Amino acid sequence: MSAEPHVAHNYSPLPVTAATAEGVWITGIDGARYLDCLGAYSAVNFGHRNPRIVAAAMEQLGRVTLTSRAFMSDRLEPFCAALAALCGKDMVLPMNTGAEAVESAVKVARKWGYDVKGVPDGQARIIVAGGNFHGRTTTIISFSDDDEARAGFGPYTPGFDRVPYGDIESLAAAITPDTVAVLVEPIQGEAGIIVPPDDYLPRLRALCTENNVLMIADEIQSGLGRTGTTFAVQHWGVTPDIFTLGKALGGGILPVSAVVADSHILGVLTPGTHGSTFGGNPLAAAVGHTVVDMLADGTWQARAADLGAHLHTRLREFIGHGVFAVRGKGLWAGIDIDPALGTGKQFCLRLADHGVLAKDTHGSTLRLAPPLVITHEEIDWVRDRFGEALRRA
Repeated sequence: MSAEPHVAHNYSPLPVTAATAEGVWITGIDGARYLDCLGAYSAVNFGHRNPRIVAAAMEQLGRVTLTSRAFMSDRLEPFCAALAALCGKDMVLPMNTGAEAVESAVKVARKWGYDVKGVPDGQARIIVAGGNFHGRTTTIISFSDDDEARAGFGPYTPGFDRVPYGDIESLAAAITPDTVAVLVEPIQGEAGIIVPPDDYLPRLRALCTENNVLMIADEIQSGLGRTGTTFAVQHWGVTPDIFTLGKALGGGILPVSAVVADSHILGVLTPGTHGSTFGGNPLAAAVGHTVVDMLADGTWQARAADLGAHLHTRLREFIGHGVFAVRGKGLWAGIDIDPALGTGKQFCLRLADHGVLAKDTHGSTLRLAPPLVITHEEIDWVRDRFGEALRRA
């Protein structure tokens, strides 16, 4: 019998029930402590109950939390101005979840294609990458190649062309006069923290510019400090036309997402063409603005770069000893375990027994995304527990 019989069975969680959390540590209802190496898929970049973010939320809770966008709030414009500046853009469309941000970016790209590029109505196409993960809405799973996420939910939304991730020649061949955008994760998360070839994103940027196609970077998991830069695209010196952001933008407190672009792109939206009751609410804006302010001086990004180098160095010690490969950038790692040692889920269960929380993805691959507040000493502790789990296998 499920431990949560009244909760829909769309997840298969580890047998750990959180009661409290602080920083990188989660305490279960039985008093056991676990070092959180998942960070809610990068939503908890700044640690559980980060004091600065909690203070901002508490202060706003005492003022006003929700008005809908039918009225203005004193928090929304300052938040959007700060986030636009962080991204080097001039306009923000505030939403709630990452999937909503991607859906909104798809709508914006199509509208831009019709209104600005002149694509015939109903003919807009968007190129996506194989192995992608952008959410689980009906439209998004329509261009997924993950059978588990996709099967049984058709009919599917048309208008997408999928090409292999990292294959710039296939992408170039897929562009037609009706192509309005290319949607890509700079580093693929759900696929196993897959880092593209170094020439991939620069050549993609050039192709988009040459063909009057929008480059949409899904930085929902990879952005906001996770990889050691504010955005993962910065590792390759690339600036997309559109950012989709989420997860860490809510500071681990509530869902906050955004589409960020210049006004000549987002300006295609006019009153009535798109909306959200909760998008840009005062509480979300106060929290999101705090997150943006925390990233402004680069301290968190530098911390992720330094600690990430240490994490990858320690994890690579296991290559050839039960581990086939370690990938990633900053405090984001994909680890391929020898399948002979068990599935990724089985290995995560062993790690939990040793006090480390992680999440498997396809096959025997694990991904780690600990909060950026982790220390060198705690990384060493994780490394030792990881070794114990390998030996136990």
